[in-house]
Amino acid sequence: MRVLIVNTSERTGGAAVAANRLMEALNNNGVKATMLVRDKETEQLTVSAVPRSGHVNWHFLWERFVIWLHLHFRRQHLFEIDIANSGYDITSLREFREADVIHLHWVNQGMLSLKGIRRILDSGKPVVWTMHDIWPATSVCHYARGCERFHTACACCPLLPEKSWADLAAHVWRQKVAMLDGHRIHYVACSRWLADEARQSALLAGQKIAAIPNAIDTRLFSPQDKQCARQQWELPTGKRVILFVSQRVTDERKGMSYFVKAVSLLAARYPAMREDTVIAILGGHSEEVVSQLALPAYSLGYVSDPHRIVEVYNTADVFVLPSLEDNLPNTLMEAMACGVPCVGFRVGGIPEMIDHRQNGYVARFCDADDLAAGIRYVLDEADGHDLAYACLQKVLHTYSQQSVAKRYIEIYEEALTLQSQQS
Repeated sequence: MRVLIVNTSERTGGAAVAANRLMEALNNNGVKATMLVRDKETEQLTVSAVPRSGHVNWHFLWERFVIWLHLHFRRQHLFEIDIANSGYDITSLREFREADVIHLHWVNQGMLSLKGIRRILDSGKPVVWTMHDIWPATSVCHYARGCERFHTACACCPLLPEKSWADLAAHVWRQKVAMLDGHRIHYVACSRWLADEARQSALLAGQKIAAIPNAIDTRLFSPQDKQCARQQWELPTGKRVILFVSQRVTDERKGMSYFVKAVSLLAARYPAMREDTVIAILGGHSEEVVSQLALPAYSLGYVSDPHRIVEVYNTADVFVLPSLEDNLPNTLMEAMACGVPCVGFRVGGIPEMIDHRQNGYVARFCDADDLAAGIRYVLDEADGHDLAYACLQKVLHTYSQQSVAKRYIEIYEEALTLQSQQS
């Protein structure tokens, strides 16, 4: 079986990381998987790039311009919206022709247009689409933020100006309906939460939707000696470390403001923490937030080397991710694979990953006080060894390459069987 995984980026972003890990898991379990991307960032032989003329991505620029126009030339929400009005036609490529199954992942920002996806469907090849956010089930947004318009039909999107010369959301919704007309896609959500959200979409009525988590390489993401890891990153070896990780630390969706408030509450209630506990921040713009924290904090910057990232996780006693919206965060999975207990809000797929008071703590949504209680629970109340063991067991049984690859292979075989019946 030959599977072509299609994603905008090879390495950048959570979807790219997940797609790469799935490719590796499939290749390690009897499936010949390759990847097709817009942005190729390594020399990996199993990854190909779409042919491009020059360095300017006109598909991306044209889409942004149209969105900017509908936003009345304002930048707010400019990168929270995708309309897929321009993209590459991959159906003529050798990689596409040789594949038995086309597996779409995150294909936005000029990778595939809606017309391009329709051409893929018209080719007759079975299509699987892993949803890393809600965009495949809505019109233009990646996170619905409580909006339920996609249950019936997207229109008057809250991300767009109320007074506009055209309803962009309604227009794109109609295009997506036309794209899917007469075709079946096997949708896969990375969390049960996202699968439930997708099943409520009128756009996906009658489509198959399954929930399969992302895979992780437990040979790479695994426990290491904490003291050595802290020495590598010049963190105090005799203190406890609270870790926060995000590709962009200042991203409002990752909940840094709640983390700052929770740390302030801890410092006020337990003054001794100022002497025995520090905070490490990994990610872009981390230097901008360390001064806001009431405990000693270290900016570790942005790191792309996975081996260095593993070191960072192994410096920590607790990992905190107070996301306000999230599907199945890779960072939580990575921390748990390194035996680090996690604390997060009860939102999205996070409660599926953190088993409350077993391998971490699930705090009430947007409750900084309960977030602080969760950090306190992991550091001072629970048995750290028991929490770490529970983390490792959860990852082994749920997110290992073998278990995830097996479930995807079942999806591929079902899609191929359905195709043969229809042809």
